[in-house]
Amino acid sequence: MRLTDKQKKILDYVVRDYIDYAQPVSSEFLKEKHRLDIAPATIRLKMQDLTEQGYLCQPHTSSGRVPTDKGYRFFVDEIIGGGCFGGSGLEIDFEREIEDEFEDVFRLAQAMTKNLANASSSLVLSYMAEEDVILKDGWEQVLRNPELQEKESISNLIDFLNYLESDVENILPESGFEIHIGKENLFPKASDFSMITFRYEPRDFDEIILSIVGPKRMAYEKNIGLVNNVMKFFENN
Repeated sequence: MRLTDKQKKILDYVVRDYIDYAQPVSSEFLKEKHRLDIAPATIRLKMQDLTEQGYLCQPHTSSGRVPTDKGYRFFVDEIIGGGCFGGSGLEIDFEREIEDEFEDVFRLAQAMTKNLANASSSLVLSYMAEEDVILKDGWEQVLRNPELQEKESISNLIDFLNYLESDVENILPESGFEIHIGKENLFPKASDFSMITFRYEPRDFDEIILSIVGPKRMAYEKNIGLVNNVMKFFENN
């Protein structure tokens, strides 16, 4: 069943607000924050429809709603389909810094990994096929997320990263970039995480595979914008 325009708007609000606040989103919150001209009861009905269709779930009977994998997937596909990516992209200082490193692929990859981790507030992995080296940066950023305050979640993230490192050559997207959300990841312990993977090819060097890893509640629009701008930057340099 296709979503109506009103359902799409409600789903978009819920996903964005959950990403921003990490709290279940209620109908009253939506009405007040977005100044909706419909009653909370009507918003609740729309949210119930989205829940029955699998886009949202309700952690507790008295709580608001949170996105499911299906809800995140719809949100991400709408962003990609629209072709208008948010986020600040590559800042001028960032461009200057990585341009200074173009003569050394290792230092270039280090600069890319560090700056993208800071910009995305996520964990970033870079695999240099030419050097057969994997770089990681962003532990401090990703561990600030409330989803990663429990030891089990941290352990699952580490196991997921070990899995990626052991099979890094097989996560390469055929073209552009790929996004795996929750259970779309093949590794069972990755159901609470999302990953954006792409590749870029610095001039005179072999390609580098880069992955942004974080909770499912990652800032998809900003991160997709970052990836898009990184890819364009290396296409033009």
